[in-house]
Amino acid sequence: MSDRHVIIGAGPVGQAVATVLAERGADVVLASRSGKGPELAGARRVAVDAADAEELSRLTEGAQVLYNCVNPPRYDAWAELWPPVAAALLTAAERTGAVLAVTGNLYPYGPLDRPMVEGMPDAAPGKKAQIRARMTADALAAHKAGRIRTVEVRGSDYVGAPLGDHAHVPRVVPAALEGKTVRVIGDAHQPHTWTDVHDMGRALVATAGNESALGRVWHAPSNPPRTQAEAVNDVLASVGRPPVTVKAYPRWVVRGFGLLNSQMRELQETEYQFTRTYVMDSSAITAELGLAPTPWDEVCRRTAG
Repeated sequence: MSDRHVIIGAGPVGQAVATVLAERGADVVLASRSGKGPELAGARRVAVDAADAEELSRLTEGAQVLYNCVNPPRYDAWAELWPPVAAALLTAAERTGAVLAVTGNLYPYGPLDRPMVEGMPDAAPGKKAQIRARMTADALAAHKAGRIRTVEVRGSDYVGAPLGDHAHVPRVVPAALEGKTVRVIGDAHQPHTWTDVHDMGRALVATAGNESALGRVWHAPSNPPRTQAEAVNDVLASVGRPPVTVKAYPRWVVRGFGLLNSQMRELQETEYQFTRTYVMDSSAITAELGLAPTPWDEVCRRTAG
């Protein structure tokens, strides 16, 4: 059987999946709209329109797994961008027989006062949460009907690499490394689960390749929760730097940003993730599949860059 894998989306998660697969010598296709990006050893970059079912099906022919690692660039465009992409991925999986492995998030659970575990209802009222919940429901319904084989792995906010301006802890690390006071969104001192982006890649590959793991949602292996202030200073400590002060933006400032910037305005739907305890339980994937999170100190060193 061919060990060919097609990854749609070449952002941090797509690259993490590609790295895991390439390390075992798989035939890896890393697809994005432009097909461009830094060379990734063992992966071949191609251009694809993820909303084009015909193009996706041709690209996926002969693959064992089709990975949905798409990350639409703007929250305010999800309602337009996600439905055609999700439909095209379902079509390609059904036509080719490839397992559809989906990168999920925690939005569908909504605000909770207890740790999130697999099997909780996807009952969040927000627009983005409902889009993701519908994607999950459609894929699992197709799996149950025997039309496709699928699995979804959900993770919390990513760390484990210099992930840029849209990742809550990594975006402030450069300033923190210079010894500057940094500001975060929400509450700097609420416990929060952080998922190593490499562990997300490991989890997607492991679940997609295990027939008994299909047809359900898993949580990526993640370390015990740390507050934003703790996480930032853990990153600094991992590379021998002294701690810095971590403060939260005043709420009125965040609201003001929302009036001027549609991307910031969309974040208000999920601000509860950083204003209250936000903990994901990932014990199931460790107990059932033997996947443990990468040690926190190693994750922090990679986050420092």
